[in-house]
Amino acid sequence: MAFKVNDGERGGWSVLLVSGELDLVTSPVLRQRVHDVVADGHHSLVVDLSEVLFCDSSGVGVLIAARRLIRSCQGHLRVVLPAQGAVDGSHVNRVLGALGVRRLFDVYPDVMTATEESPEEEADPLSA
Repeated sequence: MAFKVNDGERGGWSVLLVSGELDLVTSPVLRQRVHDVVADGHHSLVVDLSEVLFCDSSGVGVLIAARRLIRSCQGHLRVVLPAQGAVDGSHVNRVLGALGVRRLFDVYPDVMTATEESPEEEADPLSA
């Protein structure tokens, strides 16, 4: 499966749908897309990783950097990590859990749930 990042909007949120393998070669593409969204003035972002088949440490680094960037703009980042997805279970979900960084993200099972509440209704992000 080729790596792709598709974008869209839903309920006041910018949405990036990522598919394929998120690794050393492809992670700069996602990093750039996140920066482009923020540069366009969108500070409420959902990153849908339900179609990501593999994620290495460089992919995790991009997610952590995206969190830091969005928070620096007083924005909100939500990540879609279904318990079952991308074939036999969310690889990214397992990787983030194993590294102990899953707790850093607001995780939702699907885009619809992640975008139900408008960004304006969300509480201020906590520091950490």
